[in-house]
Amino acid sequence: MILRTAFVLISFCFCLEAKKLNVVFILADDMGRDTWGVYGSKDCKTPNIDRLAEEGTRFERAYCTVAMCAPFRQELYSGRSPWRTGTLPNHSKSVTGTKSIPHYLKPLGYRIALLGKSHVGPKECYPFEMLGDVSKKEDANPEIIKRSAQFLDDCQKKDEPFCLFIASHDSHAPFTTGDRSVYDAKKLTVPPYWVDTPGLREEMVKYYAEVNNFDSLVGMVRTELEERNLWENTIFIVCSEQGTQLPFAKWTCYDNGLHIGLVLRWPGLSKEGGVVEELVSIADITPTLVQGLGGDLQEGDCDGKNLSALIRGNGENVHQYLYGAFTNCRIVDNRDRIFPIRSIRDKRYSLIFNPNFKDEITSNVTLSRALDIIKSGKKKQVAQDSVASWVAKSNLTTTEKELVHKLHHRPEYELYDLFNDPFELVNLIGDPKFKKVGYRLKQALHKKLGELGDADPVNTEKKLL
Repeated sequence: MILRTAFVLISFCFCLEAKKLNVVFILADDMGRDTWGVYGSKDCKTPNIDRLAEEGTRFERAYCTVAMCAPFRQELYSGRSPWRTGTLPNHSKSVTGTKSIPHYLKPLGYRIALLGKSHVGPKECYPFEMLGDVSKKEDANPEIIKRSAQFLDDCQKKDEPFCLFIASHDSHAPFTTGDRSVYDAKKLTVPPYWVDTPGLREEMVKYYAEVNNFDSLVGMVRTELEERNLWENTIFIVCSEQGTQLPFAKWTCYDNGLHIGLVLRWPGLSKEGGVVEELVSIADITPTLVQGLGGDLQEGDCDGKNLSALIRGNGENVHQYLYGAFTNCRIVDNRDRIFPIRSIRDKRYSLIFNPNFKDEITSNVTLSRALDIIKSGKKKQVAQDSVASWVAKSNLTTTEKELVHKLHHRPEYELYDLFNDPFELVNLIGDPKFKKVGYRLKQALHKKLGELGDADPVNTEKKLL
């Protein structure tokens, strides 16, 4: 058995050397994994993503560190944590000396291109071949396909292996694309962490329509590869980025924000219907691709780990814990508010630390509007958006009142059992049964923050203003 395994690995490496695998990575924008059928969505339809998961590998516990666009993307492309790249705030750029995937794959002869939304910088840290951004106001799929086709044709003509990152704007608010007629707002299932209002349901319709539009893009790109006989020689990856802009997702350290959808098909490595149950980080993508394609990484180049063994189906856990962070800095309408959040999670539990818990929290313009209604007491005023409709709703149930309160008020620590409470509704921090769990996670989190130079997150955030 050992000799057979060794032979397979040697053969696989030989094939890579003989003909380099290509890479296509398709990234959504502000899309929660819970909208994908493969992760249990009953309402939102994602047939192309689901098909890919059936043919390849699905990651059950993939996470990012910061649930915001710029930190996410720079962690993805560099394989380094946002603390190390200096990209904890949104709209931030990496520190000088940051290396990213183009630095590692270009020496192997790869063309490394980025098409669509960027949100990375500076250029010397992320030296992609830039294929340009696309419109957010209208369906950009035709333009994405046009530019992708041109790039693929040119690579084939020159016989060059490629690594193409396609960064869609779907499903970033405002929601403007997709076929909304597919959904009946009244028939949608509202998750238990949201307050059910007509305004929210209408927002869900718009959101789901953009998810569907993104899924269509996945299918269209696949077709382009198949028509050029590139499919069987291409690593194909689809990733959801952080969660939606709707509450308790993006701009938080809750599971709905940090927990991402990640599926891939890797010829010669992944298995049909493969499932990885271990903790993985978005920072693991770069070292996995670089080392899997024959590149060389020096110690310290990446904070992420090589996931090849896990994808193959015989690997062990590479992360005991994963960490999360949030800062208000550079968030619309909240640039001067100090409300850092830090978190830690293992396979079962998540612990969230809110060091400035005595202050009100607002993390974006939507929550600011909701807060304005709370402060004014004018419940009957017309809600400006779906979240404001929560606090304007009459006759809130006890659970709904708790959710409205949670929009702006968080305790110092939150502890959740993700097995029994995947929606993180019941804070166990004061439960004697979970005292040891809470203590273990607190100790591990604060030790890590000390190592990162972030022992005092409030002071960290003041320096970022």
